[in-house]
Amino acid sequence: MNTQKVDFRSIPDEGVTWTLLGTLYLRAWESRLPAPILGDRYAAEVMERIDYDFDKLGRRLRPSGNQFLVGLRGRQFDDWSAAFLARHPDAVVLHLGCGMDSRMLRLDPEHRLHWFDVDVPQVIELRRQLYQEQGNYRMIGASVTDDGWLDAVPGDRPVLVVAEGLLPYLSEPEVRGLLRRLTEHFRTGELIFDAMAPWIVRMVKVARWGPHDGAEVERWNLRLTCAEEVSFGEHYRRIPVRRYRALYRLMYAIPLMRNMARIFRFTF
Repeated sequence: MNTQKVDFRSIPDEGVTWTLLGTLYLRAWESRLPAPILGDRYAAEVMERIDYDFDKLGRRLRPSGNQFLVGLRGRQFDDWSAAFLARHPDAVVLHLGCGMDSRMLRLDPEHRLHWFDVDVPQVIELRRQLYQEQGNYRMIGASVTDDGWLDAVPGDRPVLVVAEGLLPYLSEPEVRGLLRRLTEHFRTGELIFDAMAPWIVRMVKVARWGPHDGAEVERWNLRLTCAEEVSFGEHYRRIPVRRYRALYRLMYAIPLMRNMARIFRFTF
C-alpha cells in the first residue's frame, strides 16, 4: 500500500461522497468498534491517508447506525468469497466497481491470486495513489458496461465475480449485457452481487434496476443458477450494540423490510 497523502478535496462531492468515500468511511468507523462485524482495518488505514473533510461526510452518513448495514453486507460478501477461494485456490477474482475497497487485502494479502479490480478510469487513477499493483494484483480502468476490457482477464480458470454496490445503478439492459459477457468469457465460476427490491428502486432516484428474485436472473441467462439469496439483515445477531441489534431484528421479522435489499450468489 502506498504511504503518501492523497488529496481528494478538489473532487466534486457529487458521485464521490458515497461511491468512493461513503462505504470506506463507514467501514473504517465499524472497524474501530470493540467487536466489529467486518473489521476492515485497511479501510481505517486508507482513510487516514486521504485529505478530505470526513467530518462533513460523517454528519451526512450518520455512522452511529449505518455502519452496521455496510458491515453486514461486506461480511456476507467476504464469507462467500473466502469459501469459494478455499475451494478454488487457482481462481481468478474479478471485483467490479471496486471503488476504494480493500477486499483484495482482506482476502489475498500476499497477492497470490490473479485478482483484478475494475472501475471507471477516474476512480482507478485515484485508487492507484492508495494501492499498489504487485504480485498478481492488477487494476483495470474501464466501465463495466464497455466491451473489450475482459480481454485482459484470463478466462480459462474458475472465476469469482464480486459486484458489491454496483448492479442497482446499471439499467436492466446493461446488467443483462454484463452477465452475458461474463458467462461467455469464463467457463465456470460464481457471481456475487447485492440488489434492491423493485419497489425500493422506484423510490430511490439513483437506482435503476432490482430483480424480483433470483429466478428472474436465471430466465435471462440459462448458464446462471441462483445458489443462495439472503437479506442484508440475515446475520443481525452479529451486531455488537444491543439497541441496533434489536432494531435490525425487528426489521428482519417484517417480510417487506427483510426483502428490501438482498445479496445473491449465482453459480455457472
